[in-house]
Amino acid sequence: MSGKIIIIVPLLITLAFVWLTIINPSVIDEYVEALFVDYRFKIRNLISPPPIPADVQLVLIDEPSIKEYGGWQWDRKLQAELVEKVFRYGPKAVALDIFYSDPKDPEYDRALADVFSRYKDRLVVALTFGVKEGKKFEGEIEDVLYDNAIRKIENQSFLNAYEAYKVFLPEEGPLTGPATYGHVVSPPDRDGKLRKESLYIKYGDEYFPSLALQAARIYKGLPLDSIKIIGGAGVELDGLFIPTDKFGRVDVNYIGKQGSITSIHASDVLSGRLPEGAFRDKVVFIGTSAIATFDTKITPFSAIMPGVEKNATVVSNIIKRNFITPAPDYVNVLVVIVVGILGLLMSIKQSAVRSFNWYVILTLSVMAANQFLFSFHGVRVNYIYPIYTLMTEGTFIISYRYFIEEKSARHVRKIFSSYVTERVVNELMKNPDMARLGGERRDITVLFSDIRGFTTFSEKHSPEEVVHMLNEYLAEMTDVIFRWEGTLDKFVGDEILAFWGAPMRQDNHAELALRCALNMSQELDDLQRKWQAEGKPVLNAGIGINSGEVIVGNIGAEGKKMDYTVIGDHVNLGARVEGLTKKYNTRILITEFTKNRIKDLVTSGAISHLSVKGLERVIVKGKEQPISIYEVKSLDHGSESTITEPEKDKIVRHREK
Repeated sequence: MSGKIIIIVPLLITLAFVWLTIINPSVIDEYVEALFVDYRFKIRNLISPPPIPADVQLVLIDEPSIKEYGGWQWDRKLQAELVEKVFRYGPKAVALDIFYSDPKDPEYDRALADVFSRYKDRLVVALTFGVKEGKKFEGEIEDVLYDNAIRKIENQSFLNAYEAYKVFLPEEGPLTGPATYGHVVSPPDRDGKLRKESLYIKYGDEYFPSLALQAARIYKGLPLDSIKIIGGAGVELDGLFIPTDKFGRVDVNYIGKQGSITSIHASDVLSGRLPEGAFRDKVVFIGTSAIATFDTKITPFSAIMPGVEKNATVVSNIIKRNFITPAPDYVNVLVVIVVGILGLLMSIKQSAVRSFNWYVILTLSVMAANQFLFSFHGVRVNYIYPIYTLMTEGTFIISYRYFIEEKSARHVRKIFSSYVTERVVNELMKNPDMARLGGERRDITVLFSDIRGFTTFSEKHSPEEVVHMLNEYLAEMTDVIFRWEGTLDKFVGDEILAFWGAPMRQDNHAELALRCALNMSQELDDLQRKWQAEGKPVLNAGIGINSGEVIVGNIGAEGKKMDYTVIGDHVNLGARVEGLTKKYNTRILITEFTKNRIKDLVTSGAISHLSVKGLERVIVKGKEQPISIYEVKSLDHGSESTITEPEKDKIVRHREK
């Protein structure tokens, strides 16, 4: 079951994020996802800043204008003059982003009303509505407002627009006459930032376009019935499709912080300081930007963007078809599925460190691809759910791998710390696959060593003396075995069994075993001199070496007593050859199988001043086929290494061990 967890849990994590992607809770979308939309805007402007729109311009009642023409609010006669003079510079459309719900001086209102009426087909005036959840308008819509309603609607059952309960039209006086209006109701996201524009709003049973949508329509010279709402999908403007969410909101593709759209002082327009045709074929937005005179909008780039500039930005998006298009739901779901499965496949058989590296690479790749689509194609693929899928899935897999590897490392240390050097243990912990704990066949070299006459020695000396000398001898020999990277299998009384080629693979296992045997012989010579100087008995030993394929692994009673050891014919042969060292009165014997593996090293001089002397072809106990055995001795330094072969026809059978 533990092997399946590494697959089942990541798949469940992926399915969980698929479900979240489908339902897309607004609290996540408007807090977390929206925050990363802001980051994508800022990164886009670093790598590919959008151009300043040439078709949209602002006329701002700003500090210089107020200084020249007096404090806000200006009388409506002056405002009418401003609108009139803007039209003299030849714009295709003018949007007046100022509210006129309360009557003022009738004469001045009449002047402004005349402008509204005269330029009705080229001027759109901002209109605000009261919106409150749960409140609806029930009554008769005013004729002047009804004339601005959108007539063409498809998929009405999918409409879920903001619904107003009140409209702030001029209540009485000249301004109640005919005019083209556009709403400016666009509630911000939960974090207070305005990222979307409501292209239409519901009032009673009718739907009314936004100021920006009306301005874009007028700029294109289109009638009101060219606007068509497609519920749940978007708005069509004479064949131009503007993608929206289910609330009729389009993502505002902000150019930058406030001041990104070219602006003109209103005072310059009033004073005639602009060149002829300054606004020719443009959309001009008239609004306020002086301190305390305008409604500020918090955007991804700014906390003080004038609302008029936001509206102008939307018009620029429509004219240039420069939209931020949300990816379809199925694409977002598919991305989560793909990254979830890809992350699992890339890390399922990797270590914790490699899994971490793969998840980092995959996460950065997803982030880069997402940013690329946003910056260069205006496509907004969901960011949070794919990234969180990778982070959650990666955290589980890496943690699981880490704890499993730690457990495996502890197991490896427990098993091998008594058999091999600390370096080998550490290497096995880094690469647990090198130490398969089940049985397997390996080509290795075994070394047996046994003290000659140890039984007689034990009978003639006290137990304390026997144990002391034996421990001294075994300690020295163990150090030598570890020095030559051997695996210490076991001590059987005074006998030592070691091998090379497992658990770590060692291609030169025969050479290592031979060098170890020569080193053991030197250490034994040093011990003999020490014992002789101390007046102690001098012990001698024989060493037998054989190479071949054996079975290596943990053998024993699971949960009670397990040993990492080797078994097989070649192991038995190594023991038999060690037993012949006494008969041939030599310290080191090797078989033909080991000789064949080190022959080239000896003849080439890689192993110097060494004698490998063929003694006889023997048949040892338990075998029927003869093998050649060789005596190995170190020669004086400077001597040439030699190999001789035994007589082929002379075969000796040995029946003792």
